[in-house]
Amino acid sequence: MKTRWHWRLVGGFSFLELLFVMAVVVILVALCLPRLVSSPRRSIRIACMNNLKNIGLSFRQWALDHGDKLPDQVSDVNGGTIESVGTGVAYIHLLVMSNELNTPKILLCPADKKRFAATNWNTLRNSNLSYFVGLDITEKFPQMLLSGDDNFTINGKKPRSGLVLLSTNDAAAWLPTPHDHQGNILLADGSVKGFSSTNLNAAFRSAGVATNRLLMP
Repeated sequence: MKTRWHWRLVGGFSFLELLFVMAVVVILVALCLPRLVSSPRRSIRIACMNNLKNIGLSFRQWALDHGDKLPDQVSDVNGGTIESVGTGVAYIHLLVMSNELNTPKILLCPADKKRFAATNWNTLRNSNLSYFVGLDITEKFPQMLLSGDDNFTINGKKPRSGLVLLSTNDAAAWLPTPHDHQGNILLADGSVKGFSSTNLNAAFRSAGVATNRLLMP
């Protein structure tokens, strides 16, 4: 009698116990599934941030060899791009840093499905960029925007390729893709931050200048 009772307690389940176990499993799956689904997105977002960190390091290394000035502040004859700013072409300001960047692949966000990575520096064009280039960066304003994802709107419209003037009165917002209404920004101090649309607007307004000049790819 004692042996049978012990077997039923350990090895058997009543119908109510079975329902309870199934309910617990369903709850656990529901809690874990969003994390499992979002994990690849998070990995891509981190890879994008790493790209921008490398770009920031490359800007800094280039500046150390050019009197602490960035490409758009140095004459073309001295290896810079100051005369090319008026063309509104973004990739030129990254092309001059090819030695520091090592590969053009880091200029493309891994979540960007609308563009493709350049196979070499000779073929680099705006179509191979996922990131804008900030102009007029100075040490006095370390919160200025040096680079970042270009997937945002200004006053409800996606900026065209070329020079964009963004004042503190303008409203910016991230597009749904590629980072689900979010984006990454490289600041002049070399830090990279992930921003919501609200934080993006705050970043523009706290940059220290009335107008941000950005070159969009």
